[in-house]
Order: sequence, then C-alpha cells, then structure tokens
Amino acid sequence: MPFVQTLKLQDFRCYEGAQLGNLAESAMVVLYGPNGAGKTNILEALSLLSPGRGLRGASAVEMQRVGAPHVWGVFSELFDRHGPVTIGTGLDPKTEKRNVKINGAPVRGQNALAEYLSCIWLTPQMDRLFIDSSRERRKFLDRLVFTFDPGHAGRLTRYETALRERSKVLQGEARKNAAWLDGLEAQIAETGVAIAAARLDFAVKLQKACLQSHTEHFPLAGLAVTGTIEELVSKTPALEVEQMFTYQLKQSRARDAQTGGAATGPHKSDLKVRYAAKQMPAEQCSTGEQKALLIGLILAHARLITAERGSPPLILLDEVAAHLDEGRRAALYGLLQALGAQVWLTGTDRNLFSAIEGQARFVEVRNGALREDGGVFYAPREEESVSA
Repeated sequence: MPFVQTLKLQDFRCYEGAQLGNLAESAMVVLYGPNGAGKTNILEALSLLSPGRGLRGASAVEMQRVGAPHVWGVFSELFDRHGPVTIGTGLDPKTEKRNVKINGAPVRGQNALAEYLSCIWLTPQMDRLFIDSSRERRKFLDRLVFTFDPGHAGRLTRYETALRERSKVLQGEARKNAAWLDGLEAQIAETGVAIAAARLDFAVKLQKACLQSHTEHFPLAGLAVTGTIEELVSKTPALEVEQMFTYQLKQSRARDAQTGGAATGPHKSDLKVRYAAKQMPAEQCSTGEQKALLIGLILAHARLITAERGSPPLILLDEVAAHLDEGRRAALYGLLQALGAQVWLTGTDRNLFSAIEGQARFVEVRNGALREDGGVFYAPREEESVSA
C-alpha cells in the first residue's frame, strides 16, 4: 500500500522550508493548530504527489511563496506496491507550470504519478457540493473519474479547447469556413460522448461501492449522472450518439453564435445525489445529513480504489471532524483505520482526535512551522533544497 515516508517543502505557500520523516508506519497523521497556520498547505502539497492541480485547483504560480528566492518544490519518499519510490515536483520558471521527477528522472506528464499514488480528499469548501452549482458537482465527479482513468483529464481538455475554438469561429469571420466548423464539431462530439460514457461507467461502479459500504452514521447515497448526452449514451450506441450530437451542433450554430458555448453537451451535465433511505434529494437534506452523505461517498470511493488498484489511496481530510458529533467522529476513525490507508487529518482542536491518541502521529502547525509531540519547531537551513 502507498505510504508517505518523508515529506519536504521548499518555498511552498507559507513554508520557507519544512519536513516530516519516518512516516511509513503512521497510518494516521493529525495536523493541528490555529486557523491560518498552514495545515491545509501541507495537505495541498501531498495532493500534488498525484496527477492534477491539487486539492485547491490552483495554478503552479499561485503556490509560490511570496518573495521567496527559489521556486517552490515538494519532495517525498513513498513506499508502494513497487517498493520505495521518490517523487519530486515544483515550479518550472520557464513554463510557469509544474514539473515532475520520479526516482530523480524527469517525466513528460503528470499522469505518470498515477502509477504510484492515488489521492482523494475532502475540504470544507466541498460541504456546499449539493447546494452549489452543477459546475462544481461536475468537477467533483470528473476528479473521481480521473483516479481510475487518467485519460479522462485529457478528454476534458480537448473538449473544452474545441468548444472555445468553435465559439471564436462562430463569432468571427471564420464562421464562413464550414469545413473548419465541421472538424471542430466532430471533435466536440467524439470527445463529449467519451466523457459522458466515462462518467456513467464510473457512477455505476461508485454506486455499487456505496451499496456495499454504507453504515448507520454515513448513509447510502443514490447516484445519477444527468444530461442530454448521458441519457442518449445510456440507451444508444456511442457512434450514433456522436452523429446526433454533431447534427445538433450544426443546427444550433446561429443560436450558439449569439449565446456563446453550446446549448447541449457534457459541459451541461450534473451529478444528482439522493439520501436513499428517505428518498430525498441531497440538497434538501439537513447540513449534517449532507456532510454524512459526502463522507460516505468519499469512503466508498476509497474502497473502490482499493478494490480496483489493489491498494488504498492516500486520504486527505481537512477539518472533517469539526462538525461531526462524537458518535460520527468515532465511527469515521474506525472506518478509516479499517481501510488500511494512510490518512492525514487537520483540525484546530486536538481534542477532536482524542479517540485516536496513541494510534496517530500528532504534528502541531504554527506560523508555517511544524513540531511533533515532544519535539521542537522545525527551522529550515539555507542549504536545504527539495526542488523537483
């Protein structure tokens, strides 16, 4: 199973430098301290050990410490099913994107990280998932799909790029070039159908995992991916759906030139969640019920990853315990331990984690510095460098 053994930061967010070591035997790591101390920044650094833009969805430039003399870097030693592996990532000042090294060798793309580590997380911002816009639920679903199918991110990028290019063509003189529009719309249809199919396939798998793993404290969620293309894909061969989607795009050119974008497509889809036992839409549930449903989805996703990949993901839970009653907290800690994953949790109050005292590694975070129980706050040395 993938466990983080060491973590080192340089000029990342609020950290001039920080490090934690000897973590491989720590199934649970608790980061506690006041708001603004830098706890979430540690989780964000960990999330960058997997493909994507991390748990904040930030650009590489946004992660740079203000006024720092060096570009930011995150370095980790992992133990996974392949044995020990080192991962380094950091800002490339030339491209302003992040680069990645695995075992000291540069890799061309972030997708190479998926072979070594999958990572899932829950943050306070996600508490509004069920009452937020459909765009946020699509992003949530697509991130879950991405843990199983790294190619999903590439399809989304191609789709969105082609959609933007089509809008520019429709609103400019180039709209007279029908062949150009035909090519763009064919690409939109092909990638759009593939995106819808991947979402539907994943939702079926996640629903099965929910059915197998729901508990009294984290109830069963009913899932449905809704949208015109998803509805067609569920009933009609993909090639026929591509043809129908292409035809619809061609017919709506005049309207789309006025409104921008496209009236139909997977960019309009939604993830609908219900509290199954009550047959109630999640957005109509109480705040506590919504939190329980969301945690249940994350736990089911972790079990699904474990079953599919043969090893559990790295789990990052930011301030997850603050709004749970004592019973739900105890149940959550028990379920997390049963997963066999390495779990990192944050909180302002150490007492929220009293149930796992003696079982977890506790690290105090204060003003961009780290101190383990009985230790001193880590002070970086000038010669240290962890850049990728």
